[in-house]
Amino acid sequence: MASAAFEEIVEDFEFLEDWEDRYRHVIDMGKAMDPVDEALKVASTKVDGCASQVWLHPTIEDGVFSFKGDSDAMIVRGLIAVLRKLYDGLTLAEVLAVDARAELGRLGLNDHLSAQRSNGLRAMIERIRAVVAAQS
Repeated sequence: MASAAFEEIVEDFEFLEDWEDRYRHVIDMGKAMDPVDEALKVASTKVDGCASQVWLHPTIEDGVFSFKGDSDAMIVRGLIAVLRKLYDGLTLAEVLAVDARAELGRLGLNDHLSAQRSNGLRAMIERIRAVVAAQS
């Protein structure tokens, strides 16, 4: 169950046949994101388990989830942008129902990220799910 915004990424990836083009697309998505305010880059928003520095700042308003994120690595900023497309605007129940591994697998990310990046991506997903579960 993916959002319409995530389905657009799936369509883009189907159009971009070469993994290098897909990789560049992910990086471009990260570059297009607004940076997170430095005041939000604190220990409580930092995600452990990532090779690079990652901060996620979730918000839940009227039962709808969204988050801002940032990283010191461009590909990770792009992965944050992908996760935003996957999760932003969903209800708490919908966030918990998303099979992120399967959805990201549709993009081929499972096969093309290093072990460290895969672990970091998993850590970001776990953080999102933990925040939402605590609010449910």
